[in-house]
Formats: sequence, structure tokens, C-alpha cells
Amino acid sequence: MSPLKFAANLNFLFTESADFVERYRLAKAAGFGGVEGPYPPKNVSVTDLVRVQQETGLEQVLLNIDLGDVPDGQFGCAAFPEQEANFIKNLERTIECAKALNCKKIHIMAGKLKEPLSDQHDSTYISNLKAAARILEKNNILGVIEPINKYAVPGYYLSSYEKAIGVIREVNSPQLKLMFDIYHAQHIRGDITKGIREFASDLGHVQLAQVPCRTEPDSPGELDYRYVLPTLASAGYTGWVGCEYKPRAGTEAGLGWLRQFGYWN
Repeated sequence: MSPLKFAANLNFLFTESADFVERYRLAKAAGFGGVEGPYPPKNVSVTDLVRVQQETGLEQVLLNIDLGDVPDGQFGCAAFPEQEANFIKNLERTIECAKALNCKKIHIMAGKLKEPLSDQHDSTYISNLKAAARILEKNNILGVIEPINKYAVPGYYLSSYEKAIGVIREVNSPQLKLMFDIYHAQHIRGDITKGIREFASDLGHVQLAQVPCRTEPDSPGELDYRYVLPTLASAGYTGWVGCEYKPRAGTEAGLGWLRQFGYWN
């Protein structure tokens, strides 16, 4: 039996419902045991999420950091000079939500740069992540950082796996690991199974989608997930895999791959 578990990303799946809380119920009804996604939208309280989590029994696997009110904040601000106070405020707010949901992972987003990359961005990013690691350690929560490809988000600060691993080494904390999104990794570097083996000891979370259209893993595309996913398991990864893809014809209609690949009965 595979050690891999699959979580519904509620930014991408079950968006047939505009009611964010209802997506939890839909994920449970479809067969998921865990969910991941954004910090709660402004019209949803943490109390609402705690209530639906208790109702469904779903595990909150991962939360994206609260994006606050920083300009272009939809992609975070960890690498933005002069936004250090906002970064810490957003992190602490996310930790409060994570603890209420018993969530043990937070995706720390770096930010989308409008200006050219500078040494100041690098030093700000490292400094913020070191501060974050200390806060996360006190709260027994893991932070993960994710390279995002330039085609999906032009200008995103962190778009290199070499840079991500270098940052993790420099921060040097067990509270900071790599989020390996297979969709982004294929765009950025290819050699997916080699990358899985190379980064195995640094993996804190994994996400998937087909390339290039970011659809279901069994849809036509560049990747053979019947090979990729067993490689992930054989490399020693036993955590959750986030299903962060765009269903072609509705979420439930596209879940057949989980059974075809042998992960669900």
C-alpha cells in the first residue's frame, strides 16, 4: 500500500461552489481525508473553518500565509524590503489560524517583484525566514518555500530550486523545508524523478498537476504520474500530496485517476 496521501487544494478543486466553507464538505463527500489552501478569505472566519473541520473530520494539511494588504500581496511579501513588519504580522496571524485547525504546515510566499532583483531582496528574504523559523519552532509548525515558474507568475522572487535549497541551507532550521510542486518543477528544471531523489531529504510538501495545462494527472501532457508518484514514495516521502490542478470537466468528474492509479478503492 502506498504511503502517499492526497489532499484537495480548495483554491483549485470544488470551485463549483462559491462558498469556501462548502468546499470542505464537497471534498469530504468526494473521498478526501485532507485539504490545503489559502488563508481564509475575508468573508470566512477561523471559527467557520473550525466548525466545518469538526463536522467533516478533514485534516487541514497546509495553509498559505495570510497575504495581508501589501501591494501585489497575492503572492506574499517575504522578499520585500521595508515590509518586514507586515511579513511577521501575516505569519503570526496565519499561525493563529493554523493552530486552531491543528495544521502543521504553512507555505511562506516570497512575493512578486515589480523592480529588478537586488541583493536587498535576497538579504530581506533570508532575514525574514530566519525570524520566521524561530517563531515557527515555538509553535511546532513547519514552514515551506516553493519555487514558482516564470510562466505562471512572472517576476515571482523564488523561481529556482538551487536558490531555494541555498536559502534552506543558510537559514539552517528544521522548521524550513522545500515545497516541491511537480507542475512548477517541470517548467523550471524538468528531470522530475531525479529532482525528487535529489531533494528527498528537504521535502516538506509536494503538489501535483499535469504539464503544460495544469489539469488532472491522467490528462494528456508531459508527465507520466504512474511513474512519478511511485518514485516519490520510493524516495521515502510519506506525507501529503496536494492536488493543485484545474479540473477539465468538474472536480468530481476528474477524480477517477486516484482509483485508476490505485490510491483510492
